[in-house]
Amino acid sequence: MPTNFHSSPRVASANTNSYVSKLLIPRSQRRIFFLQFTLMTIMGWVVGGIASIALEKVFWESLPNAFASAPETWSFWVKLLSNVVFAVVFAADQALVIRRYISGRLWLLATSIGWLIAHSVASGWANYISSIATSLKESLTLEITVILAFLSTFLYIFSGIWLGLFQWLVLRRYTTKSWWWTLFPSISFLCISLLVWLLSLGQNLFPENYRTPILYWSQQGFTAIILGIIPAIGLCSLRRNSHRKIGITSSS
Repeated sequence: MPTNFHSSPRVASANTNSYVSKLLIPRSQRRIFFLQFTLMTIMGWVVGGIASIALEKVFWESLPNAFASAPETWSFWVKLLSNVVFAVVFAADQALVIRRYISGRLWLLATSIGWLIAHSVASGWANYISSIATSLKESLTLEITVILAFLSTFLYIFSGIWLGLFQWLVLRRYTTKSWWWTLFPSISFLCISLLVWLLSLGQNLFPENYRTPILYWSQQGFTAIILGIIPAIGLCSLRRNSHRKIGITSSS
């Protein structure tokens, strides 16, 4: 009986240490990883946004005749290129932090492609719903407006699955039981949607002359923070694939 009493804490401690050792982000590194990943995500959002806007401006000012001859075609390709630049910069900043635990190149590729697809799907649905609202302008009631707004928000949140799917294709190589990550970016998009809604409710609290820039920069800032915090929490919850580690160790 005494033997069992003394051995039980040891077994529990051993199980706890075993669980901690299998975490993708070791417990001792969680705090610094959380801060670095969040800060680099914010930096990627800001730098990527500035780079994409600057790129569009350069094209519009450098090729005015080309845009005048085929505005829709050129606008599409320039917009696509600016989105690619943003996605790569955004993903690269995250990869600089996460490369210590998984392949930074694969994360960059997966996040870039996933973000582009998610953004394209969300924008496509938003434009389609906007066209419906425009066609129903004369008969557009409050109920229909609410339904269309809810549908647009839901489709925006649902588009995050594309980003989660491509990131999961990378994470599954290094982690175990990470299938839930496919839904994780949608949680970020849900938080962003709720934040935008709360800001819209409180917009009358801001001076009218500065309301638009305050709302815009608040949305951009909180969006960047959410896109850093939520994935950082998820990454700290993932468990490492021990077989993957053995393979890396034996080959190195």
